[in-house]
Amino acid sequence: MLILIVIFGALIFLAGLIIIINPEIIYGYLRRQSENLELQIVAIVVRLVLGALLISLAGISRFPLAIEVIGWLSIIAAITLAVIGRNNFKRLMVWAMSFQHPYGRIGGLAAAGFGGFLIYAFV
Repeated sequence: MLILIVIFGALIFLAGLIIIINPEIIYGYLRRQSENLELQIVAIVVRLVLGALLISLAGISRFPLAIEVIGWLSIIAAITLAVIGRNNFKRLMVWAMSFQHPYGRIGGLAAAGFGGFLIYAFV
């Protein structure tokens, strides 16, 4: 299970680097898929799985309290995305995409930092 967290961290780090280098790759994909129900389902499932993994393995990390808090926040985010419904999820995606041009690369830097933190916390 530990390897799953490291893989999640590596994928988040890689996505952050891609956003820093060429944000249109990730943001364009999200824009094209924002109407698909699968995107919302994946967003919910990934947050639930990551949250559960972080909570269950927090004790073996370098930062157990921080990792557990992040895990609970991930689960709360998943529940929120499930409860807001389809139309509000679409509106959330449109709103989030509106920040691409002014803050996209900063978001990529934050994602890369978060992915790196997850890897560091568990390796």
